[in-house]
Amino acid sequence: MPLSRQERLRPALPADWPGLAALWRRSVEATHHFLQASDLESIGAAMLRAYLPAMRELWLLEREGRPAGFWGGDALRVEMLFVDPPFFGQGVGSTLLRHACAGKRRVELDVNEQNAGARAFYARQGFRVCGRSPVDNDGRPYPLLHLVWEGDGRRTS
Repeated sequence: MPLSRQERLRPALPADWPGLAALWRRSVEATHHFLQASDLESIGAAMLRAYLPAMRELWLLEREGRPAGFWGGDALRVEMLFVDPPFFGQGVGSTLLRHACAGKRRVELDVNEQNAGARAFYARQGFRVCGRSPVDNDGRPYPLLHLVWEGDGRRTS
């Protein structure tokens, strides 16, 4: 599905990072109700300092001139995909994920087991569970489901 005239998908620049960190915060507050407040604060503090700078690819989807969502990762993995709550259910996440998977035969990602909405979203996009970890990547008590999408290198959903 091509972008509408009101949408623009572009590489995110370091100047975009504060806005992406704020978007991340709004998205997580709307979806990650299981997070302890102290963990939300520590992860949020690491967004600008560590997580966003570590992304080999970081893409921003703008709708009507404002950030609607972003994804980050590399050729094999989606490390992060977040949508601003006003744009939930409007195809922003699907557009971002199609872009992340375009031209690839296999893409992996992790999702918090407690995030039922995200789990359902990724299942609708063709991802399947291939493993589980009892803690997140930083050892916090938030189990992760490891997901994989296997495409044909052309079709992305």
